[in-house]
Amino acid sequence: MHKFKFGGKTYYIPERMMGGIQRYINDHIRPGHFLCYIICNDLKNSIGFADEENMENIPAFVDYFYNYTPAACWGSEEKMDKWLSQ
Repeated sequence: MHKFKFGGKTYYIPERMMGGIQRYINDHIRPGHFLCYIICNDLKNSIGFADEENMENIPAFVDYFYNYTPAACWGSEEKMDKWLSQ
């Protein structure tokens, strides 16, 4: 589980979400809609696919991708598509 503190609050990525993130990063497998929108840096649309727990913890997902994943794998739909095609 990844945790991120900001503004006196602790945000986290639920353990159940880490498998999809790792399959995307390591095996180039497309995740579900919510993670795709996070990866594409489309936070507006990610909200539409987030369950309550993920909605409350979106800052942790952004922190994780920004600080702990290759820059080439996230940030736009084009980057995600290129990553998936490798």
